[in-house]
Amino acid sequence: MGKNVITIPATISKTTAVPLGEIRKRRVAAYARVSTDHEDQVSSYEAQVDYYTRYIKSRSDWEFVGVFADSGKSGVSYNGRDGFKSMIDAALNGQIDLIITKSVSRFARNTVDSLTTIRKLKEHHVECMFEKENISTFDEKCEILLTILSSLAQEESRSISENCTWGQRKRFQDGKVSVPFSRFLGYDRGENGELVVNEEQAETVRRIYGLFIKGYTTNAIARILTDDGIPSPGGKPTWHGSVVKSILTNEKFRGDALLQISFTLWI
Repeated sequence: MGKNVITIPATISKTTAVPLGEIRKRRVAAYARVSTDHEDQVSSYEAQVDYYTRYIKSRSDWEFVGVFADSGKSGVSYNGRDGFKSMIDAALNGQIDLIITKSVSRFARNTVDSLTTIRKLKEHHVECMFEKENISTFDEKCEILLTILSSLAQEESRSISENCTWGQRKRFQDGKVSVPFSRFLGYDRGENGELVVNEEQAETVRRIYGLFIKGYTTNAIARILTDDGIPSPGGKPTWHGSVVKSILTNEKFRGDALLQISFTLWI
């Protein structure tokens, strides 16, 4: 009498989605983000990239996929976060098994976006680990914690935005005007950030206005300045009519400053 043969399927690891008997390195990527281009933030950005590159490569059981990064990008929206989008696409296409990031707020500051993305990744057996909070998305309690932490990050971002807006409006009320001094012809930054006339450059500004009053077009003025070897506001040897027009239409050269004349509409 023959014996019945019972086949026991390989057990699947809940953290790797790979049979326990199979040895395979996990393909690991990291995500780094800073929200501004300020010098201290740039240093943080470079430090994150360097840290995760070294950390992932130091693990013998991991295969380094890369560090996806966004510099000078807010976490409130996915708009403009090309590094983040590329990482998610790679993960959903089966190229990444694990994503590591510094914290929930680095990943996203929008609760809905954060949870929706994490659910998609889990459906494709991709794990996310948040170092600061010590959370893995393969943990059963993860979604509750992420909901709370993402909501806090979103509220923090809103509060920071409101404080920055208030600070800018207070500067406007105090008559403090910010200009891009490195490209603002005719003025230098004073000791307290005020506008100080640069007499050498001011002569060029006066000349532009004088030529325009005489009937020269902006393109004609640009050609004259280029031929005379006068550097443009950006320090380039060639002038363009659009640059001349911007000087002629900039009210700051008349001693005025119009603030909050434009806004960004998010749809």
